[in-house]
Amino acid sequence: MPRLKLPPIPPSEITPEPRWAARREWMLRAGKGALALGAGGLLAGRASWGQAARGVLAGTPNPRYRLDDALTTEEDVTGYNNFYEFGTGKSDPMRYAGRMQTRPWTLRIEGEVEKPVTLDIDDLLKLAPMEERIYRLRCVEAWSMVIPWSGYPLSALLARARPTSKAKYVQFISAVQPERMPGLGARIIDWPYREGLRMDEALHPLTLLVFGLYGKILPNQNGAPMRVVIPWKYGFKSGKSIVGIRLLENQPPTSWSEIAPHEYGFYANVNPTVPHPRWSQATERRIGSGFFAPRLETLMYNGYGDQVAGLYAGMDLRAHY
Repeated sequence: MPRLKLPPIPPSEITPEPRWAARREWMLRAGKGALALGAGGLLAGRASWGQAARGVLAGTPNPRYRLDDALTTEEDVTGYNNFYEFGTGKSDPMRYAGRMQTRPWTLRIEGEVEKPVTLDIDDLLKLAPMEERIYRLRCVEAWSMVIPWSGYPLSALLARARPTSKAKYVQFISAVQPERMPGLGARIIDWPYREGLRMDEALHPLTLLVFGLYGKILPNQNGAPMRVVIPWKYGFKSGKSIVGIRLLENQPPTSWSEIAPHEYGFYANVNPTVPHPRWSQATERRIGSGFFAPRLETLMYNGYGDQVAGLYAGMDLRAHY
């Protein structure tokens, strides 16, 4: 594997919120003109595969997945992202992701399955009933959001391919579109972006295949046309713009754990007692609360311990971070 170049500053220091907010305000004022000229952006991302998904993505709110936490605004959710295929700045995905082609789009499921299958986005939208779930999202950079996602359990999709008894892990492969993803020119990651889960994690009811947020189709900058969301893990585990799923007998390589294995483990469960080598994970900054607002105490497994702690019974969480 070629030698990869890590960002010269910690991810937690990229684009402080006050500077980002000022920049975002300017961008929003300029955005309408840019969109009219065909530049990338939020509306372009939604319009690129819109009609087939409208109405479907509102989803039925699932009362089991409601939170007392205030929702992060749609503006913040769509304007403050990590999606290195478009650049390392938090607003880069919003600026550039509108160029990404999201229709036609196909997903290939292969590996340890009885029935390898290729599905297009229309097949995927109809595969299972959509529901809305409100989840916390906790980034490894120690910031967080609360987001209403629309989708269905990943298990419904995996069942379509009939996993064999050898399937112990699931690997996600993200799209690579060199002419539309300016961040691919940086050798931060050995593209394509790859992530993975243990099979019991992938089949857990909390693991969601997502097609929308705020009752609308998923914007390009948030991982259109589909992504996974695993709410008890740090956000980098939730692969975006997925084109391939491989079921494997052995633990697959994942992008960040290959680059810096001492910083980013395979499991990446939210754990306030295990610090990142360059910063604490004990607290978090809730996006939208203001840069100087008090930090929140981070919850074990991001608050989903009652549902998922049993997956890791007997494991050393410092060794399996």
